[in-house]
Amino acid sequence: MLTTCDDSSLVVDRLSNQTKGENTAVTCFYFNFAARTEHSATSMLGSLLKQMVGGMKKIPEEISQAFREQKEAVSGRKPQLVDIVNMLQLITSLHRTFMCIDALDECTALERFRLFDSLEKILEKSPRTRIFVTGRPHIRDEIERRLAGQVVSVSVSPTRGDIIRYLRVRLSQDATPEAMDQSLEGEILDKIPENVSEMCVGAIMLRIPPQIIG
Repeated sequence: MLTTCDDSSLVVDRLSNQTKGENTAVTCFYFNFAARTEHSATSMLGSLLKQMVGGMKKIPEEISQAFREQKEAVSGRKPQLVDIVNMLQLITSLHRTFMCIDALDECTALERFRLFDSLEKILEKSPRTRIFVTGRPHIRDEIERRLAGQVVSVSVSPTRGDIIRYLRVRLSQDATPEAMDQSLEGEILDKIPENVSEMCVGAIMLRIPPQIIG
């Protein structure tokens, strides 16, 4: 079992628990809005590649050879997107792989286009690869159009009570509790709308088998 994701989540935890003791890689990437200009398909897939290689007890000779050839190609050049995709195709073809991509909607439209094209190539070569994606609803049609026939999607929409409970937990963990009084807390909570449908998040699952999502 290769558990190589730093960010904890219910999905990653469940996948890790269900595949314990198996030759399986579980990786993830979070698109941070604050750093969206720095995120690209190349950096995202490069991060997943690094996680996979770093989690291997023994790197197969084919992968080592691919890295050597890349290093010798142009001294000092970082791997290009096509190189990373080729190496991911090789690695994911050797064992079952789960890729968890969080907040995909924070990735720019151009980089999403490049990412979908790359993921499609990886899925074509790696039938045992499964990809879990979260993002706001507007990207669902885009994903279903680009990866037709390989997508299962569900919608998750928080209630007002869910948001209030979450905020209260976070407020209880505030390192400067003196900055918050009951009046300010009440004002914040009062501004939470009854209708929070615009905040719903879609979970997109590519080739996820029933036993994993059941």
